[in-house]
Amino acid sequence: MTEALRFIMGAEKPNEYDIFTHAAGPEGKLPLTSEMLMNLPSGDLFGMSQNVGMGWKPERLLGKQVLILSTQGGVRGEDGTPIALGYHTGHWEVGLLVKEAALEVSALGGVPFAAFVSDPCDGRSQGTTGMFDSLPYRNDAAMVYRRLIRSLPTRSGVIGIGTCDKGLPAMMIALAAMRDLPAVIVPGGVTLPPTAGEDAAKIQTIGTRFAHGQITLDEAADLGCRVCATPGGGCQFLGTAASAQVVAEALGISLIHSALAPSGQPIWSNMARQSARAVQWMDAQGMTMRDILTDAAFENAMAVHAAFGGSTNLLLHIPAIAYAASCRIPDVADWTRMNKAVPRLVSVLPNGPEYHPTIRVFMAGGVPEVMLHLRKLGLLRLQAKTVSGESLDALLDWWEHSERRHNVRKRLQEVDGIDPDQVIMNPQRASGRGLTSTVTFPIGNLAPEGSVIKSTSIDPSVVSEDGVYRHIGQAKVFTAEKDAVKAIKLGQIQAGDIIVLMGGGPSGTGMEETYQLTSALKHLPFGKHVTLLTDARFSGVSTGACIGHISPEALAGGPLGKVRNGDWIDVCIDRKKLEGSVHFIGQGEERFSPEAGAAILAARPLHPDLAPNPALPDDTRLWAALQAASGGTWRGSIYDVDRIVETLQAGMEALTRSKQGTGG
Repeated sequence: MTEALRFIMGAEKPNEYDIFTHAAGPEGKLPLTSEMLMNLPSGDLFGMSQNVGMGWKPERLLGKQVLILSTQGGVRGEDGTPIALGYHTGHWEVGLLVKEAALEVSALGGVPFAAFVSDPCDGRSQGTTGMFDSLPYRNDAAMVYRRLIRSLPTRSGVIGIGTCDKGLPAMMIALAAMRDLPAVIVPGGVTLPPTAGEDAAKIQTIGTRFAHGQITLDEAADLGCRVCATPGGGCQFLGTAASAQVVAEALGISLIHSALAPSGQPIWSNMARQSARAVQWMDAQGMTMRDILTDAAFENAMAVHAAFGGSTNLLLHIPAIAYAASCRIPDVADWTRMNKAVPRLVSVLPNGPEYHPTIRVFMAGGVPEVMLHLRKLGLLRLQAKTVSGESLDALLDWWEHSERRHNVRKRLQEVDGIDPDQVIMNPQRASGRGLTSTVTFPIGNLAPEGSVIKSTSIDPSVVSEDGVYRHIGQAKVFTAEKDAVKAIKLGQIQAGDIIVLMGGGPSGTGMEETYQLTSALKHLPFGKHVTLLTDARFSGVSTGACIGHISPEALAGGPLGKVRNGDWIDVCIDRKKLEGSVHFIGQGEERFSPEAGAAILAARPLHPDLAPNPALPDDTRLWAALQAASGGTWRGSIYDVDRIVETLQAGMEALTRSKQGTGG
């Protein structure tokens, strides 16, 4: 035996060869009737055999079948110790929710099934080629979830359990498409912050801060070790993961006060049992997702997103959920209208003004507490139905006087010494504290089809008294994120610069997140005086004057791809009116109007270094093409099958004509 085989095969274990070649099989009999044998498809009948083969009692086979889907990742021992790690804490404890939901389904006489599609971590993949699969993963996972649901044709309802940036949006997209099924989303909750230390957003800047001498090697190692203070749940800030939980509840597809619950704690695990009861109730009442996900539900979700100051990534996810639900897809005009009407009311990481972690938002009352304020302002569609079977109006009536509300808010005061009304504020207090509306959509000769900025997160110290951020500066152009990050670490970016990162859109990198850049700028003393322009997107925790989603993307011929080092750019963001512009206005000593700048850009070639990242996977290239044919990022990067088929047919016909015309 070679050394390799000896190492791989290990020591001989004779008892392994005591192999059995048959078994008695489960005891009992399938609860069959002659009618079942005559009329049921063979798949249903064989399914019963499979179920008892896995150990289910034959006499319990006829209960309602409920499919529990989750983003569970890793292998966790019964005592919580890791056997194999997951990609992130968000899905590490999700299996506990699956177990609780399954036990409740069983206790109610049903038959639980479970399937898992794990999800990546945007934090883990920042600055790596893993980011090229981040956004495309969402569509793929939603497709797999839908196939899993349809592959269990005997299911009567679905429970979807998930957290984090792409797993939870994928789950919502999948369940939204199940128009004729009862379904409930169980948000996977949040992790706790360390008693002394940093949150999971700031910790991602240890490399840049070390490079600039702000922290020592020992401090970086110590802080990094303690940041995930509990082993499960999404990050402690209101990024994409937390915003998705908030949106699920606002849509009415999650139970009241379920978003942002502390992972691993009793109030969190009980959500799974409550959700199992909700699915049974929906089934008994004949309620399905069609009744919950309406245009009114999406109006509510957009309103709550604005009131929380949620991640701009939800501008990609909410339209995709709406498309899956066959509802009206919100457009830029809808987002602008909503953000002008709805005040921001929540003081939370990363927006502030006080940087409370998400667990405090939950304890201050979470989504229903915010909705109480929005109801008083007349900003909610109160007739919208929820998975509880109640209208939103009735649900908020219960919440306002509930023991749950009283106890969690009181607990926040007792444990952290925090007044819950300082975390979730009324509109008057929020305005007095300087909270501004969430997002603005700048246009201009560099963004003729639009762009987006979380304008509420611009540092107030660089905003004029009239509420306007103004910056005229010279461009420093990069065609790869790693080069821009290196420039920051080496001190090549200074106050007053405008960083232009091109080629980060769907066809260049899969529309990567560029949190490395925004986080570095936030935690460097001069960073608030730097503006970032890109056709990529930002993490939900990003802050500062960073404008993303610039369209058309550079590789599609967008004018951003024609900017050169030293070009003069004028950025103007009105945080009160939620209006903005981004214009190329000069080169060298010359200055000109935006209209003249547009003409110069039109005549320029694309940047010579602009190209798709050579490591971009074919899977992502295909995703980029399909979502572009479906309307692009402003429609949520969806797969609109009718549009895709129409585009393919037109292309095939054009190819046929071309071959005929050339005699091919």
